[in-house]
Amino acid sequence: MNSIFELSRKLGIKISNISLFELALTHPSYNADANTKHRDYERLEFMGDAVLGFVSADVIYKLHPDMNEGNMTKLRSILVKSDTLADFAREIDLPKYIKVGHSINPDKVASSNKILEDIFEALVGALYLDQGIIAAANFVRTFIFAKAKSLSLDDLTDAKTKLQEYVQSETREPVKYVLVEEMGPAHDRTFKMNVVFNGIVLGTGIGKSKKIAEEAAAQDALSKRCF
Repeated sequence: MNSIFELSRKLGIKISNISLFELALTHPSYNADANTKHRDYERLEFMGDAVLGFVSADVIYKLHPDMNEGNMTKLRSILVKSDTLADFAREIDLPKYIKVGHSINPDKVASSNKILEDIFEALVGALYLDQGIIAAANFVRTFIFAKAKSLSLDDLTDAKTKLQEYVQSETREPVKYVLVEEMGPAHDRTFKMNVVFNGIVLGTGIGKSKKIAEEAAAQDALSKRCF
């Protein structure tokens, strides 16, 4: 694991309480191996999630003065969803600084959107507690603003909605999502879903929740346009 101070220099952060950032970068598996409790990122993740939600709302409100509430809500959900936050984490090479136990392969950390989402939120939470809301908001805004500007109104419609609209332009029958397989241990499930219409599999998706897998299946179907 690389130095936290190296990360702070990269991000231009002057750390006052290093223990907060050590917690933010500690995966629960590390403490499971050490037989300790409550010494990981989960509480800081809670704080960071609140800051991200507030800053995202602030950016959207000011960036899109004519956007209605419904689209503002959709845009915020995109800005703070797992895939987006994981991408932010990768932008700053966050996987290199995460402390994990022997029970988890470090390569899995780098490939897991859920872990990287949690760690990024925890980092934001640590920054808020260490330096206050202005520093935390400024840090988050550098990521959120660029992402928000890159999205169009068409991006605000999720794949499941788009697929249903395409199908229902021809028929009133809905598409169905069918669970194909559950993989992995109970605490780290991965789901495989098919989206089906009239008995035909239109697409297949995999994700860490059924909802994510359904969205991936719908996106797969849209990319094939096989209906």
